[in-house]
Amino acid sequence: MAVLMNTPDFLIIGGGIIGVSIARQLRVKFPGAGVVVMEKERALGLHSSGRNSGVIHAGFYYTADSLKARFTREGNVALTRFCEEQKLPINRCGKLVVARSAADLPQLDELLRRARVNGVPMEALSADEARKIEPRVKTFERALFSPTTSTADPLRVLEALRSEAEREGVRFVLGEAFKGVRAGRFETSAGSIAPGYIVNAAGLHADSIARQFGFSEHYRIVPFKGLYLYGDEPSGAFRTNIYPVPDLRNPFLGVHFTVTVDGHAKIGPTAIPAFWREQYSGFDNFDPVDCAETLARELGLLLFAGFDFRRLAVEELLKYNRPHLVKLAGELATGVRTEEYARWGRPGIRAQLMDVRSRKLEMDFVLEGDARSFHVLNAVSPGWTCSIPFAGHVCDRIATLLG
Repeated sequence: MAVLMNTPDFLIIGGGIIGVSIARQLRVKFPGAGVVVMEKERALGLHSSGRNSGVIHAGFYYTADSLKARFTREGNVALTRFCEEQKLPINRCGKLVVARSAADLPQLDELLRRARVNGVPMEALSADEARKIEPRVKTFERALFSPTTSTADPLRVLEALRSEAEREGVRFVLGEAFKGVRAGRFETSAGSIAPGYIVNAAGLHADSIARQFGFSEHYRIVPFKGLYLYGDEPSGAFRTNIYPVPDLRNPFLGVHFTVTVDGHAKIGPTAIPAFWREQYSGFDNFDPVDCAETLARELGLLLFAGFDFRRLAVEELLKYNRPHLVKLAGELATGVRTEEYARWGRPGIRAQLMDVRSRKLEMDFVLEGDARSFHVLNAVSPGWTCSIPFAGHVCDRIATLLG
């Protein structure tokens, strides 16, 4: 098979954890194939894969018929094993899910039911039992504990995966961006190449790239900005992650406490509608066309979303106010003081797919492809946790398409 840089058998667009994991699996599925990962930035992890929470989720939030339920459960095992084999730091601190009032108890029961159906370890606790795990936790009557939820360092995991991929024969091209398809040639910022097969794992830009191959006709990315506040409490001030019962009608889990791999706490994230795809700070990376299109999509959500997007947008914008965000977190734990949570972390932007026909956010993975290209349109949270088994699924789909 061809292995030259300008004629690889497989070209993956996007060097995040999904793209790197797919590259590794392609080398297994197609031994001897030339596999190249092309990343537009000059380093890996500058977008979602290096800016996520670092939580290795367990898989109890999702309905059993979803790809997320399967890949989160399997990904939890695979990513935990990878960290251990690579001797990467991992904090196996677990997660408490708490009820803030009696109104949360039916949803708490639903999460326990989903955990059992999905085969995910989960413990039902009284409030007193929850406080034995985390003395500072607040919960109404009952709580759930997920013993297999952990935290790790996303950038260190990504770099370890890249090192493994390079040892396995994957080649990386950094600082080279996709520019379009012309006369059957694949145009990049460094010139034309002719790959045998293209895998689009471009995250925030996956829908735009897919449309150039005839896909993503009914889908568009809507970006949501996530921010965390980092605490100055000493390491070990919290023993476990603390999450509220989420609103299962939308894809966000609400403000919570995450215990980082080094034992410190952070609160968040926000899920603030961004005005363009890479709006990390101020007018950085401003694109007027992208801004106009994004605002039009968000207007569609305001008018037609299946959940109350207007209320969600207002609530999320209020979280820019640091005391308000700390107050929300204080509903989950005692002794939470605003002055101890003063440092904003690097913002991340979630590439959330929307079906433009129904104007609803897609809650599960969305994939499209043919014998020429394959497109990961929605590797939505917890895509980082799911990455290893999800990549295997993608490669199985590609093998079927290639016959």
